[in-house]
Amino acid sequence: MSLGPQALAAILGMALATYATRAGGLWIVSRFELPERLRAALEYTPGAILLSIVVPAVIAGGLAELFAALAAALVARRTGSLLFAVAAGVGMLLLLRQVL
Repeated sequence: MSLGPQALAAILGMALATYATRAGGLWIVSRFELPERLRAALEYTPGAILLSIVVPAVIAGGLAELFAALAAALVARRTGSLLFAVAAGVGMLLLLRQVL
């Protein structure tokens, strides 16, 4: 599969827009002294966003999705790492979809 120049330009444009949005947000936030409660709330935002994406898929899915979500929750609880939890959940889902 080959990507044409328009597709590559679109991908690069979207990547640049994503980076600019994140970097701009960090730059703006760094200019202000945030209250401790807001700072604590912002630390939980990535996990909350991930849950809002994953939970509907788990509810609509079957046993494989449920057990993969449980594995991800267990890894997240034990390690505290969102990256490891996502990797464990995806790995478990791939494995269980082959078995079940």
